[in-house]
Amino acid sequence: MSKNEEAVKNDLFGFGDKNVAYAKYFIGTCYLNGLVAPDDNIDVNISNVNFEPGCRNDWHIHHNGYQILLVTAGEGWYQEAGKPAQLLKPGDVVVIHEGVKHWHGATKDSWFSHIAITKGSSEWCEKVDDEYYEQLGK
Repeated sequence: MSKNEEAVKNDLFGFGDKNVAYAKYFIGTCYLNGLVAPDDNIDVNISNVNFEPGCRNDWHIHHNGYQILLVTAGEGWYQEAGKPAQLLKPGDVVVIHEGVKHWHGATKDSWFSHIAITKGSSEWCEKVDDEYYEQLGK
């Protein structure tokens, strides 16, 4: 079993299904368990997102809203454009303001899980290339 795999797969917020709908915006495989979907009275999406080792999303920007990440298991990365990547561990909280270009995902050798609280729409940008990603944490 890979590093932190058991903790992520047994997360109390549920592992979820392969994130097929957004797969084109990720390198690697992630799983999504929707906890609260937007409806007529709530305009925020809350999901448990689980990343296999090496999985990360593309650079993206949230418009007309924000995103908050609550790290629940494993180890991952978060990076804003123009700033160094931050190593994330359980208990970390990341607040991403509207218009901030960023990406997040697992470290190359660990599973990673976070609750994503998202309001607004996402503009998807370029991939986090393998050469750059592989040098993180060295």
